[in-house]
Parts: sequence; structure tokens; C-alpha cells
Amino acid sequence: MFGIPGKAPVTLTPRAVTQIARLMARDNAFGLKLGVKKGGCAGMEYTMEFAAEAGPLDEIVEQDGARVMIAPMAQMFLFGTEIDYETSLLESGFRFNNPNVAEACGCGESIKFKDAPDSAGA
Repeated sequence: MFGIPGKAPVTLTPRAVTQIARLMARDNAFGLKLGVKKGGCAGMEYTMEFAAEAGPLDEIVEQDGARVMIAPMAQMFLFGTEIDYETSLLESGFRFNNPNVAEACGCGESIKFKDAPDSAGA
């Protein structure tokens, strides 16, 4: 939709693929749906939820048994993002390496996008 023909809008690291496939199998889900919403101290937050099916305008990325769908309003904000899964002594979770982010809050869960002063419309 917003990307380059033949290029996936997001890429998944091997660790992210393993975790997404594991979650899909555990919850018998079609995949994980990614989006963005207003919130947090920097203005926007990523969303991720299980999905039973893809929406008609979702961008679908499939890689080695993992499937993510990108909500239509999030596609332009997530294009070019690498999704990883990290595990440390204190926490585990998905990490978004997004070239479209201008700044992030200290907790790392809230972002502000380049060329979007208030990130309206997401």
C-alpha cells in the first residue's frame, strides 16, 4: 500500500519469527495485528493483538510460519520497521527498530513520528 512493490513493509528478525509463531500456535491465532494509537508521553504507542483473520485493507507479512498484519492507518508509520524479540534478566518483549520515529520516551513504549507534529489520524 505505502511501500515499495516487492518489499515487505516490515521485517522480522529470527527471534521475532520464533516468538510470533509460538504465540500464534499457543492461542490458535491467524496472526498478530500491528497498529499505532494515540497515547503515552511522546504521543503515540504501538499496539499488538491476536487476530482471527486479516482485515480487507491489512498489509500481511508472512515469514517462516509467523504472520503479522498491519492495520491500514499504521502502514505509513511502520514502513521500514524491523521487529525483534529480546529477552533480558528483567524483561522480555518485542522491540521496534523504526526509521520513522523522531523521538521516544524514556520508558521506550511511546514514540513520536517524523513529520507528524501531533501524529494525528493514526
